[in-house]
Formats: sequence, C-alpha cells, structure tokens
Amino acid sequence: MSTDALTELIEASDVARLLQRIDDLCARSEWDDLVGLRDRCEEAVTRGKQLWAVAQFAEYRLALEGPAALAATVMTDGRGRFALGPLWEVAASSHEWTDIEPHLTTSTIRALTAHERSIRGDQIDEATIESEVLEIPAALQPWEPTYPTALYAPERATFPDDIFDIEMDWIDLGEPMERQRTDAVTDALMDLVKPWWEDSLGKAEVATVDGAVEDAIRTLGPHRVRLADVSLQTALEAMVWAGASGGGHGRRRGTPVGRVAAWWVLLELLGYDDVPDDFLAVGEEASDLRWVLWDPGDRVGGWNLHIGVEDREHGIAWVLSAVDTA
Repeated sequence: MSTDALTELIEASDVARLLQRIDDLCARSEWDDLVGLRDRCEEAVTRGKQLWAVAQFAEYRLALEGPAALAATVMTDGRGRFALGPLWEVAASSHEWTDIEPHLTTSTIRALTAHERSIRGDQIDEATIESEVLEIPAALQPWEPTYPTALYAPERATFPDDIFDIEMDWIDLGEPMERQRTDAVTDALMDLVKPWWEDSLGKAEVATVDGAVEDAIRTLGPHRVRLADVSLQTALEAMVWAGASGGGHGRRRGTPVGRVAAWWVLLELLGYDDVPDDFLAVGEEASDLRWVLWDPGDRVGGWNLHIGVEDREHGIAWVLSAVDTA
C-alpha cells in the first residue's frame, strides 16, 4: 500500500480497512511497515482521530508475532492498556526466553517475562533477573502444579478455567458462627481478586471463624452448598487463575502476578513474614492444610472463585467468595 493510500485510510479513520492492513502486513512479516502504521495512527490520535484501537492492535500483533527485538519494544509500562492481555505476557506466550531475554532491559518486565517463560517450561537462570521484583522463585517448585496459561491468537485470547470442572457434593450447613476479625490471610485472599472488586463490577468477601470451612461458609449466608476437598495443587491452580485475571472489566494482571498472589496466601497462612529460603517447606506445610472448592449453586458464567482453607491444628478456617460478571 502506498503512503498516499495509507494517509487516505488514516484521515478517513477507516478502522476496518486499517485492521485488514495490519493482518496483511503480519501475513507478509512486514514488521517495519507495521511499526510505521502504528506510529502514524498514534500521531493521528493527537489530532483527534479515533485510531487508538488500531494503534494498540498493531502493538498487540507486534508482541505476539513480531521478531523478539521488535516485540520487546512494546513490552513497556503504559502500553497495551486495552489489549487482550499485558503485552509482556502476550510476547512471552510466543517467544522463548533465550530469544527475547537479550532485548529486555527493564527489570520489572524482564522478571515478569522470565517468570512467564518459566511457567511455560523454559529453564531460567535466577541470577539473571532481580529477585526483588516478584520475590518468589521463577522456577516452579515440586509441589506446584502445571498452571493453566493464557492462549493468545491474533484476534482472541483464551484463559483456561477447566480446573473448576470437578465433582462436588451437596451438603447442608449448620448454624452461622461469629466471625473473627480480619487478618493478614483475609487481606491476601482479597488481593487475589482485587481487580474484580476494585476495577470491575464484582464483589468479594472473606469470612474467618474458629471452626471448620463449612462453618465459615455458613457465615456468608448459604444454608446449602456444593463442596469438594481438593489438593494443594488444585487450590493453587484456582488461586493463580483468579489472581491473573482482571475479571469482567478490570485489566488482566498475568499468570506470574497471580502466582505471586497465591504464594502470599500460603505464606500468610503459614505465618511467614518473608519468602523463606526453604521453598520445599512451604509446600509441605501448605499441603497439611485442608483445601476446598465450593459453589453456592448459582454460577451463571463470568468469573467465580469460591475457595476455603482450614488449619485443623489450630481450629481456624477462611473462605473466599468472589464473583464478577462478564
């Protein structure tokens, strides 16, 4: 397409044909021309043209399909605000660590990308990233599951949630108990779904009681729920899935951020002030807790996380109920 023809599309704010132009450039791997189209659309936005979505879509495609060096240029804070996911996660979904690592100079983006690539199976040298950024190890521990990751395609993204397809049994609950005051565990559980209730239209509530998980659920109101005891691995999958999500309208945070949020739930439950050196001990101690997924029976789509954890040794339980609509 000639410069004059592109100018005509931009001045006419012809979004449909500009998006088709992006598809064509990607199909022919004409990445420099794609960068030029992005730049011209961004300039047009400063003149009042409604082309910000076109510019952001061009950056999304650069992150997903462009060469590692070019993908790295859009993996910066502030870009991709309305993309299908954070651009560092988009780029990390399709570029191996050895390819993209030389082009990442910002410590935060570098650490997030390294953790994402580790979750996807790459071997990461922990010494090459700043541990202070995410605080937990990039390498998955033996007691962690294989986390579901985002699947990015040119025009859509999928965030697997089949972890919730488990068999649950209906149970009747007893009388409500007195709730205990909020604590660090309460805050950590609420942080798992913070975008749902802070940036979207969702709501979340945590109940803590001196008793069992069933007692804590009853204090939230339900008389009867579906419930299943699950392993630590399944509980982690659910927490990481939720922590990575932005809910119905919030901005997606990415799987590594969800993993950090889930780790902090464990650390607060176990009484750690910081991430310990003995990672194996965290898994061993957390596995001794009782973990449940439950369902009030009225799930109708959107984002839902109903999870509970019980410290049977000390007779205390916490439950989280979080819901956001699509």
